[in-house]
Amino acid sequence: MHQHTIERWQQDHDFVIVNKRGEKRTRYVLLLTAVTMLAEIIAGLAFGSMALLADGWHMATHVAAFLITLFAYHYATKHANNPAFAFGTGKVSVLGGFTSAVALGVVAVLMVFESAERLVNPHDIQLNAAIAVAFLGLGVNIISAVLLKDHHHSHGEHEQHHDHNLKAAYVHVLADALTSVLAIVALIAAKLAGLTWLDPVMGVVGALIITAWAVGLIRETSPILLDGSIDADYQQAIQQRIEQDADNRIADFHIWHISPHHYAAIITIVTAEPEPTAYYKQLLADFERLSHITIEVHRCEDEHCQHAG
Repeated sequence: MHQHTIERWQQDHDFVIVNKRGEKRTRYVLLLTAVTMLAEIIAGLAFGSMALLADGWHMATHVAAFLITLFAYHYATKHANNPAFAFGTGKVSVLGGFTSAVALGVVAVLMVFESAERLVNPHDIQLNAAIAVAFLGLGVNIISAVLLKDHHHSHGEHEQHHDHNLKAAYVHVLADALTSVLAIVALIAAKLAGLTWLDPVMGVVGALIITAWAVGLIRETSPILLDGSIDADYQQAIQQRIEQDADNRIADFHIWHISPHHYAAIITIVTAEPEPTAYYKQLLADFERLSHITIEVHRCEDEHCQHAG
């Protein structure tokens, strides 16, 4: 048994984005949205208002999204040092953002179907009640947006890290605010000019914009989940740093995300003048995103291992 400590050779595996302020603000928004949701559903059932009832159930989808956000924070923090996760839980916030984006896309699809049905079979609209509900929803969304704005970044010592989990919650709030604004425009037009068809048309417009936001968030998160989206210039710079030293050649090179802003790398080096692995890690010391590096070094005396020229 080794009697000496091995801690200096061990690498950290905690790459969780800590955003306590953002998490706290999300709890406030969840509470505000849930109270509004219950009030609208109860009032809708009591007064027979479909506008109130529909907006209440729409709020429920955002409550679900905020619960996903908070669960992702809790799970990532709880299991940050769980050895069952090879490189920690740094991607949980990304998964939370991806899941919320999918949910946002589903909401947009349902909006399109509902709007299309109302275009084909127009419904009587209680305009005054519907306008009041839309303004109430917009007010809640403005307060929620103010709470979440500028908090979908976690503040580290040297840089801001993008928090996809909280960004997804923020996009849900913006989507709801957009829906309320479009509804207000359509309902006022219907009240003043009788343009009742504008309400479902605005529903389709809103759904298309929300879909674009959802797709953008999915495109941003899915490559990270699939170990892709590494910047080619960054990868090439790492390779050049190794190969410009002595006669080093990289035989195998894998680099991937272990969190939104941390990379892990496995590098196999062939050289006629091997150095300790710590030497090669030091060469890459200024690549701040390289948070977990595994180096394998092979001696080669074959002339083909040498740099050309």
